[in-house]
Amino acid sequence: MRTFSYLLLTGLICATFQNGLAQLSPRIANYDIQVVLDSDNKTLSAKQIVNFKNPSTDTIRDLQFHLYYNAFKNTKSTFYQDQDGFSEFGNFEKTDICTWSWINIDGIKDEAQNDLSSKMQFITPDDDNEDDQTVVQVILNQPIFPGESAQFFLNWNSKIPNVRPRTGYNKDFYHFVQWFPKLGVYEPAGMRQREKGGWNCHQYHASGEYYADFGSYKVQIDVPANFVVGASGSMLEQTKKGDRKIWTYGIDDVIDFAWTCSPKFITRLDKWKEVELKILTYDEHAACGDKYFSIMKNALSYLDEHVGKYPYKTLTLIDPPLHGLFTGGMEYPTLITSINLCFLPDGVLTTETLTTHELIHQYFMQMIATHEVEEPWLDEGFTTYFEGRILDHFHGEKTSLMNWRGWRVGNGEYNRGEFFGNENPKIASNSRKSWEFRHGGYGPVSYNKTAVWLKTLEGMVGVETMDAIMKTYFDRWKFSHPSGRDFEAVASEVVYDRHGNKFGENLNWYFDQVIRGTAICDYKLAEIENLEIPAPSGFIDNNTECVETDFDNPIYNLSRVIVHRLGEVQLPVDIQINFEDGSSEMKYWDGKDRSIDFTFKGERKIVSAEIDPERKIYLDKNFLNNSLSIKHQRKGLLFHFHEFLRAAQNSLQTLSMFI
Repeated sequence: MRTFSYLLLTGLICATFQNGLAQLSPRIANYDIQVVLDSDNKTLSAKQIVNFKNPSTDTIRDLQFHLYYNAFKNTKSTFYQDQDGFSEFGNFEKTDICTWSWINIDGIKDEAQNDLSSKMQFITPDDDNEDDQTVVQVILNQPIFPGESAQFFLNWNSKIPNVRPRTGYNKDFYHFVQWFPKLGVYEPAGMRQREKGGWNCHQYHASGEYYADFGSYKVQIDVPANFVVGASGSMLEQTKKGDRKIWTYGIDDVIDFAWTCSPKFITRLDKWKEVELKILTYDEHAACGDKYFSIMKNALSYLDEHVGKYPYKTLTLIDPPLHGLFTGGMEYPTLITSINLCFLPDGVLTTETLTTHELIHQYFMQMIATHEVEEPWLDEGFTTYFEGRILDHFHGEKTSLMNWRGWRVGNGEYNRGEFFGNENPKIASNSRKSWEFRHGGYGPVSYNKTAVWLKTLEGMVGVETMDAIMKTYFDRWKFSHPSGRDFEAVASEVVYDRHGNKFGENLNWYFDQVIRGTAICDYKLAEIENLEIPAPSGFIDNNTECVETDFDNPIYNLSRVIVHRLGEVQLPVDIQINFEDGSSEMKYWDGKDRSIDFTFKGERKIVSAEIDPERKIYLDKNFLNNSLSIKHQRKGLLFHFHEFLRAAQNSLQTLSMFI
C-alpha cells in the first residue's frame, strides 16, 4: 500500500501544480477517490484514501463519517422523520423500480493495514433515532496524536437514489453530491466557542446541508464512454478504456467535491479574467448560455470588488434537464446548479436571482466555511443579502426582481415581504439550528430576515463601512470555520474604527436583537399638530383686569410631530419634518422610548413628516405608517400592491416548474 500512498501524494502535488494555487487552507481532510458508475444497475463502487491531520492538541481515538445516501434508505431516517416521514421532494415521476438508496463501507483499514471494519457503528448525535444511519463512528487501533496525520483506506459501494433533494439520477441524468463517506470536522477547543475539542458530525437533516474541513481532492470517475462529465476543480486527465472513459479531476482548498454526468450534455465555455467558465446543459436549453455567462460574470466582478478575490481556476454551472429538476438551485465548490427558467419574460429576473444566489455561495459558505446546519443564517442570509446588492447594482434597486408590464419589484422589498409576510415572523430567532425549525420559518428567518437586518446595518453605518466589514470578515476568516460571534466581532471592530462610539463600544445591542431575538421593529408617525397660540389671557398685570383670549391674532404657531415605537426592536432612526414654507429639518432619535415628540415654535407650520426617509431601516415592518401629511398623500399607496406583487412572483416561479 505504500505505492498507493505515493501515488496519492504525487496526484495531490500534480493537482496543486495544474491548478496553479499556493496552499490557501490547512488541508485537514484530503481525499483520493476512484469511483465507477454502473449506469445499468444504478450503483457506485469506489476505493477511497483519506489523509487526515489532527488539527487539535487532543489525542483522537475515533473517526466519524457522514453517509449521506442513507438518508434516502427509508422513511425511518432522520431526514424523513424531520418531515414526519414525508418528503416534499418526492420523485419527479413514478416508476416501477425501487427509488431508494443506500451506502455501505465494505472495508476500512488504517495505514498499518489493521482492519477497522468490525469497529464501525452507527451513531445518532442529534436525535437518538436508532433507525438513522447517516453517521458512522470508527474506533481506531492507533490514536492520532496532536498535529499528526494518518491515512485510511476505504472500499465502499452505494445504490444511487432516483432524484432526491440535490442528488440522484433520473433517466439519463446523474448528479452526485454528498455522495461519498466524508469525515466530519474535528473542532479544537476554542473553535466556534467550543469548550473542549470533539467531532462535529451531525446526522443528515431535511433542512441545512453540510459542514466539512478543507482539503485536496483527486477523483477518478469511470463512466460509459459516451457520457460527458462535469465536476469540481480542473480536469487533469481523460483516458478511454474500451466502452468506458475515466475522467480525472483535481482541486485543492475546498470543503467538498461534486460531479455530474449525462450522455446528452453539451458544453459551452467562456472566461472571466483567468477563470474558465463552463456550462453543461441539454440541447434544448443551449440558448440560455449567453444569459448564464452574463450573470456569472456580473456576480464574480461585483464580489471581486466588494468582498474578495475568487481564487480558483474554474467555475462550472450545471443546467439540469426538467427530469433532473430537484438537483437544481444548489452550490458546491466551483460547481453550481441552476433551474432553467429562461422561457420567462426578460423582465422577470428569476434566472438571474437563482444563479446569482448559488454563485455567491462560493464565498459564503465555501471559502468562509461556516456551519450551515448550526448557523444557517451565516451562509444563506449573507448570500441573500449580496444577491440583492448584485441584482440592484445591475438591474436597478426598484426593478431587480421584476420589471414587466408595469410591475416593478426590487429584490430587497421581496425579502421584506417573505419575512414579514410569513404567518408568524416571530416564530424563531436566527440563532436556531436548521433542524430546530420544527414549525416553519426556516426560509423566512435564515434567508430573508438575515438579509433584511444586514441591509438595515448597511443603512445605519453606510455602504463604505459595510464593505469594509465584509472585506475584513472575508480576509480574516477565509479558508477557516468562523462562527456568528466571529462576524459580530469583526463588525463591531470596523464600525468602532470608522465611527467611534456613535453606535456604542460594540454592536452587541444590535445583534442581540436581530440574531438572538425574535422581536419586530415598527415605528409609526402618529400625529402632526399645528396649533395657533394666542397672546396670554387671564389676569396678566393685576387682579382686576381680565384679558380675554384673542383667537384672531395669534402670536406664534406651535407645531408638533409625535412618533410611536410599536415594536420591541430599538434602532436609531431619522425623522424628516417638512414645513409649509418649503423648509425641512432632519431629527435624530435613538428609538428607545415608546414615543417622542418634536415641537417647533414660530410661524412655520408642519405639512408632512417621514420616519427614515432614506429607507435605511429595512427591518421596519410597516413602511405605510412611516409617513404622515396634512394633505392628501399618494406615495404610500404604492405599497398596497406589495402583497399582490409578491404573490404574483411566487406564482410565476411555481408555474415555471411545470412548463
